[in-house]
Amino acid sequence: MRPVLWPVAAAAAGLAYAVAETRAFTVRHVTVPVLAPGSAPLRVLHLSDTHMTPRQQRKQQWLRELAALEPDLVVNTGDNLAHFDAVPSVLDAYGDLLDLPGVFVFGSNDYFSPVRKSPTGYLTGGTGAGTRGAWERERDLPFERLRAAFTARGWTDLDNRHGELEVAGRRLAFVGVDDPHLNYDVLDDEPADASADLAIGVAHAPYLRVLDRWNALGYPLILAGHTHGGQLRVPFYGALVTNCDLDRARARGLHRHHTPGNEPSWLHVSAGIGTSPFTPVRFSCRPEATLLTLTGIDSSGPRR
Repeated sequence: MRPVLWPVAAAAAGLAYAVAETRAFTVRHVTVPVLAPGSAPLRVLHLSDTHMTPRQQRKQQWLRELAALEPDLVVNTGDNLAHFDAVPSVLDAYGDLLDLPGVFVFGSNDYFSPVRKSPTGYLTGGTGAGTRGAWERERDLPFERLRAAFTARGWTDLDNRHGELEVAGRRLAFVGVDDPHLNYDVLDDEPADASADLAIGVAHAPYLRVLDRWNALGYPLILAGHTHGGQLRVPFYGALVTNCDLDRARARGLHRHHTPGNEPSWLHVSAGIGTSPFTPVRFSCRPEATLLTLTGIDSSGPRR
């Protein structure tokens, strides 16, 4: 092969791998010591950024199989849709998970159909927020149909709401916001319910204003998505962007978040399950669902 063709071949191979990785679905297992000391474990399945289209049969089958994990609770942090006709596919894919206790919030791609975006603009666009004009078009996806289907099956809508569930003999308190990426979030000053066995914050996009408020209000656990884990990650460097104001080091996985004078919260950011149909690539960032096993805090160790 001529030397001048090597870069072309390498780029083509990298692109082929990045496309193939979008179908390399995986379940990540994470332990979070957040319950009272001595508590029995609680299993939470975190789903995010499914970005479903009707023809994605492999993704739908993989999602149906997640019920075999037997979680106690499902938390869905939004961006379920990527096509106007995808609601039946989403419901079929979630399948038996909809019969379990669950909570959800919506993301921008539950409201707006995907559009082509400049890759350069995405990679250099900072937080991706503040471009409000991009979201002033009509909300053209059937989000109310999806909301009605979720709630009819028993999942709790947390878009700018509080909620409460009895899960595996524990009382869980929740706070949620509508998508901060769209500036739809409405934050209040209601402290976390200290009488609950656990209080959990749920958001689509992990913007710092939301994380800071919930940490200050005493929420020990916060779940979010939106970042796709960076979607394109460079080995030994990590995510290139988060598409919000969260730092790149926390683009996916379990981390700590705290504000001055407050106990740290656990923050889990899902790398998500799908991509926009217009950017069907992932690199070093496999699509994922996460099974979080919540356990008792070791009372003998430090909390920070």
